[in-house]
Amino acid sequence: MISNIPIKLINGSATSLETYKGKVVLIVNVASKCGLTPQYEGLEVLFEKYKEKGFVVLGFPANNFGAQEPGTNEEIQSFCSLKYAVTFPMFEKISVKGTDQHPLYKAMIAVRSSTTSPDGNNFEEKLKSYGISRENPSDVLWNFEKFLVNKKGEVVERFSPDTEPMNAMLLKAIEAQL
Repeated sequence: MISNIPIKLINGSATSLETYKGKVVLIVNVASKCGLTPQYEGLEVLFEKYKEKGFVVLGFPANNFGAQEPGTNEEIQSFCSLKYAVTFPMFEKISVKGTDQHPLYKAMIAVRSSTTSPDGNNFEEKLKSYGISRENPSDVLWNFEKFLVNKKGEVVERFSPDTEPMNAMLLKAIEAQL
């Protein structure tokens, strides 16, 4: 169960997803120097829209894609606060793929090996046109991939990086869990 996997807040405090049991959770691997970085704004809007109903966004910075998250935890926290006024919980920088993949991502991918996308596989095709492809089809594709976790702590859906936070498909999935 993913709720027992140890994780650390961006300030280094140890915790687990057990803290969020009973809430609907959107886990997102984030980066500050990516073309998708403006999604931080939408993620904050999404968090504010549903937090009173028991919803939370959790941001996990990762530097796995194009070195687009080179900062330290302190630099990332400052960037998120100053540039996007992020108030949802942020966690320490982790790896979301490869030999050093964080156990949280291993567990989530084991449950949901593929993504749902508003545009089919267009985003993956776009990356391939830049010479970027996944080694394993279940790997996280890029920054801002999203995992939806229900109130019981179960991964119920996985959305492609190009799924905007206010996309109707994502909103419908969140509302169904609330």
